[in-house]
Amino acid sequence: MRTATLGPEQRAESLAAMAERELDVLVVGGGVVGAGTALDAVTRGLNTGIVEARDWASGTSSRSSKLIHGGLRYLEMLDFALVREALKERGLLLERLAPHLVKPVPFLYPLQHQGWERLYAGSGVALYDAMSMARGHGRGLPAHRHLSRRHALRVAPALRKDALVGAIQYYDAQMDDARYVANLVRTAVSYGAKAANRARVTGFLREGERVVGARVQDVEGGGEYEIRAQQVVNATGVWTDDTQAMVGERGQFHVRASKGIHLVVPKDRIHSTTGLILRTEKSVLFVIPWGRHWIIGTTDTDWDLDKTHPAASSADIDYLLNHVNSVLAVPLSRDDVQGVYAGLRPLLAGESDATSKLSREHTVAHPVPGLVVVAGGKYTTYRVMAKDAVDEAVHGLDMRVAECVTEDIPLLGAEGYRAMWNARARIAARTGLHVVRVEHLLNRYGSMAEEVLDLIAADPGLAEPLSAADDYLRAEVVYAASHEGARHLDDVLTRRTRISIETFDRGTRSAREAAELMAPVLGWDKDQVEREVEHYEKRVEAERESQLQPDDQTADAARLGAPEIVPR
Repeated sequence: MRTATLGPEQRAESLAAMAERELDVLVVGGGVVGAGTALDAVTRGLNTGIVEARDWASGTSSRSSKLIHGGLRYLEMLDFALVREALKERGLLLERLAPHLVKPVPFLYPLQHQGWERLYAGSGVALYDAMSMARGHGRGLPAHRHLSRRHALRVAPALRKDALVGAIQYYDAQMDDARYVANLVRTAVSYGAKAANRARVTGFLREGERVVGARVQDVEGGGEYEIRAQQVVNATGVWTDDTQAMVGERGQFHVRASKGIHLVVPKDRIHSTTGLILRTEKSVLFVIPWGRHWIIGTTDTDWDLDKTHPAASSADIDYLLNHVNSVLAVPLSRDDVQGVYAGLRPLLAGESDATSKLSREHTVAHPVPGLVVVAGGKYTTYRVMAKDAVDEAVHGLDMRVAECVTEDIPLLGAEGYRAMWNARARIAARTGLHVVRVEHLLNRYGSMAEEVLDLIAADPGLAEPLSAADDYLRAEVVYAASHEGARHLDDVLTRRTRISIETFDRGTRSAREAAELMAPVLGWDKDQVEREVEHYEKRVEAERESQLQPDDQTADAARLGAPEIVPR
């Protein structure tokens, strides 16, 4: 199977092709559910297109806890069906669909009460493991184990001795959520889907009551296209209600946004070989290993302000620091925080007033002929959501359509990944890169790492790391623009890499170097490079200012002080 690029030429060709010939399915929304829907539809043989108003995964799908998990806490709510479904998907992703992107991660659950808590929590974790194995997809993860306090403190010396009487360690999985979505889109394109980011739907085409397509504005080039499709799938997450309003239909359900924020701190600030999961008064708090960093999250609060740039307030940051410091021997301070990011969960409203109790189930509806809506759910079960959305769309197609096959469709980079991993020392010797650099590339690109290595072979200067973010090679910035659909500096520093949250300067020291690397690929002149750098610096300044504000309203106002990027 050929790989696919999401470069500027492919984007222009996709927009033109979508406008030229009626599609079977047009997907609106480039998050994980939209990208998964496009892959599901195209691998059933349907003529498929997908458009995204901003960048791939620029909303919720780049701002999650980066976990692929069964939802251990949903067992306590007796939601066995949701956990069973998510565990199956976790296993598929780890073992078959994306082993290069989805990795096991250990968690330690500190016990604070003698006797009953170990029995209660241990029974839940044992059931969690048993449900995973029963589905035949649990072989990729070690089983849980019970630890004494002494053993737990050896595994996680950062914990206060009086914060636990023992512990249970279990495994889940994690991924880079934004990179996963870009890879998912590329996989769909490799099977024939047309894809364009920064292509905003401004309205729907109607024939009577039926939706027959969408009007799409090219945010980069300024043109407008009429893209006709037999079925349109609205997969816009927290924007679902806004998208529905374009057809004058509120829809059969309401999507409510819940804000979750995360902190990123250096690895050496928390001395532990395992992640942590802690109970809070509302939910759970994770301390998640993340390369040379830890991710600490998350909050769960109602949000009804700007959906494009949800802001983390000073109160949000204090909440997380206070909770994690309650168990740490050496507490964290604001000075330890490298990065902060905020995202919105799309929750189905109606079950409860508290967002932490709203449903993580998903739903699919056909509110008007020609338009399918999919909403809710969680990242781990995106493939099931996509299948259900396409199943619903198929009802409106006047043809026989094959069943879903995505359970057996590995993402680009998965095929050959394990063989390349085994040969990483030879690859390092051949390319002159340190073996650690080769491992880094394999865990970001899988077998497509060869494409990055080809760029280095053509220009050896690209083998050098970025001067202010040495976890990443210069070649990765070029590759993001040429192959992964990055259109702007923000796309690279925030989503194709994680420089914006993994450095204390939030990426400002890397901005100019990255912009100059992108410029030849995207045809930028010096003025556009300046605009890109200036925009990024203002974005970081606005985010820093918002994180000093006491509440959501003032934080939102501060974050909106940065203008949107203006294409050349």
